[in-house]
Order: sequence, then structure tokens, then C-alpha cells
Amino acid sequence: MTDLPLVLVPIRDQPARAALFLDFDGTLAPIVDDPAAAAPLPGVPDLLGALSRRFGLVAVVSGRPVDFLADALRRPPRVHLVGLYGMEQLDSDGRPVTAAGPAEPWRPVVAEVSRRAVAEAPEGAGVEPKGLTVTLHWRRRPDAEGWIRQFADQQAAATGLVPQPGRMSIELRPPVDADKGTVVRRLGAGWDAAACFGADLGALPAFAALADLGRAGMAVARVAVVDADSPPEVAAAADLVVDGPAGAEALLRQLLEAPEGPAGAGGVVGAGAPGGASR
Repeated sequence: MTDLPLVLVPIRDQPARAALFLDFDGTLAPIVDDPAAAAPLPGVPDLLGALSRRFGLVAVVSGRPVDFLADALRRPPRVHLVGLYGMEQLDSDGRPVTAAGPAEPWRPVVAEVSRRAVAEAPEGAGVEPKGLTVTLHWRRRPDAEGWIRQFADQQAAATGLVPQPGRMSIELRPPVDADKGTVVRRLGAGWDAAACFGADLGALPAFAALADLGRAGMAVARVAVVDADSPPEVAAAADLVVDGPAGAEALLRQLLEAPEGPAGAGGVVGAGAPGGASR
């Protein structure tokens, strides 16, 4: 067995007091052109269940609607599913948690912007309504990027929605304090160790929140899950880099199966990691 990276050893050695925060797109599921077609790697739902039996907290934190996560991941037992950056949540028993709060009045605003986007977007540009947010994609229509950026800026100015850049996309969201960082701070408080796996710009607030918890005494690990199109800022903010969802799954299995014992050697997992070394 390959030695476990040093930054994950505290999580291995105190699993009942450790939390895992995992993104969905680009981390548990490959990035695809059609967001509706995204699916986790085949072994991921069962892996999440196994992780939840060993570690104190396992949470999937995503910009996806929570119902999408529940269906895609087959409602893994004891796993917190957090959608729309914390505005939707299913707890570890699968019960809905009311988290939208101040975002809820923005639902009709988002619905109207979504309607306009569907009506006006160039053919091939993606419009992904999510209830409390809407994401505009140009992955299948690269020349639509200019239109999408202009539309997002216009709608932000007209409605007060906040544009959030993503991977070949922009999401319009309510102007409320909800991102992956707020989720990590809320669910991560009180644990002795925590790791966060993230693949896109939305992971940066989660990495920052984990860094704050680390300064307060928690053992933390920020894991960037990268591919050829990954924003370089994600790897730059991480303690460890892995190569795509397959690398993330392999590292999670290694963490699950690692016996408690002496620290292993650190390093990058996967040949595609930028820079050739972990931080």
C-alpha cells in the first residue's frame, strides 16, 4: 500500500473526531459537457457509505440542488448532502434541513432571470435553473462566453443577484452569506481534524475556512482535484493535489483503508498534478 500523505495522517489517526468535506463536480464526478448528465464514478456511492461509518462527519458540499445530489449518489446513509452552497441540505438521516433563510425571497427573481436566459441565450449555450440560483454554461458553445458574461452583468445590475464565476460558466446567486466556506465553518466546528476536497473556484472559500480552523488548532488538509482545465488558483491554495476524480477516489479509499500507525510520506497523487509536488 502506498504511504498515506502526511497531511492526512491526523485524520487517519482520529477518525471518530474527523470530518470530510467533498465537492461533487470534478471531485466525485467527472466534468461533462451536459451538467444534467453528470454522474459519480461507479464506486463512489458505496465508498461514501463506508467513509461515513469510519469518520465522524462526511458531507458532500456542492452548488448542485440537493435533490440532484441525493439521486446521483443514491442517498448514501449517514452522509450530509449540502446543495446550493448551503442553501439546501439533507442531514445524515436524509431529512431536509431548512437552510435557505434569507435566500428564499429571491426565488421568483431567479425564476424570471432563468426564463429570460432560456429565451435569449444563443443556441448551444447552457442554462441550468436550480431554483435559488441559475448557472449559464458555454462549454458546448465557447463563442457564447461573451454573451453570457454580458447577460450575467446586466442581470446582476438589474436584479441584485451576484455573479459567481465557475469553470466555463457563471452562476447568478442571491446576495446572501452562503458559500462552501460558510458550510465548512458551520459543520466543521468542534472536530479535531478535517479535510476538504475541491475542484473549482467554488472550493476556495472552503479552503479558506479550513485554513482558519487550522489556525485555531484543528489539523486540516486541503486537497485540490485537478485536470487540464482546472483554475490554477485551486491547486495554489491546496496542501495536496490529486489527478481528477479517479485520484480523489483512490486517495479516499487509501484514507479509509489505512491502518493507524507511523506517518507515511507526503506527495502528489496522480501524474497530472501541477508543479510536481504537494504543498
